[in-house]
Amino acid sequence: MASETRMVALGFGKFARADRIFALERIDGEERRDGRRTRVWIDGVTEPLIASRTERTILRDVGQEAAVLGPELDEALDLAARLAAAADEGRVDLGDLGRRARRLLASTTERAPT
Repeated sequence: MASETRMVALGFGKFARADRIFALERIDGEERRDGRRTRVWIDGVTEPLIASRTERTILRDVGQEAAVLGPELDEALDLAARLAAAADEGRVDLGDLGRRARRLLASTTERAPT
């Protein structure tokens, strides 16, 4: 991701010096709690670091805004295309569209600490 050495803010006053971030992984389920939002794999560190910040926030900090928009934009366009096609055919599954819309909205907003 990042190609120059920089300090990556992990949250709660923790920083890591990194030439490259290899991967970010959102922590979900019971593992996700205060101070545990994202696993961060950094060049030269064998185990992932645990960040209290979201993967989107970290991506923005290291200049990767385009990576944040990609999947959500694709999902939004797919949802819009399905809705338009269903409306043209005279059938709209509001339950399915509602679930997909809620999932899309949830993926694009910052979650409050749990």
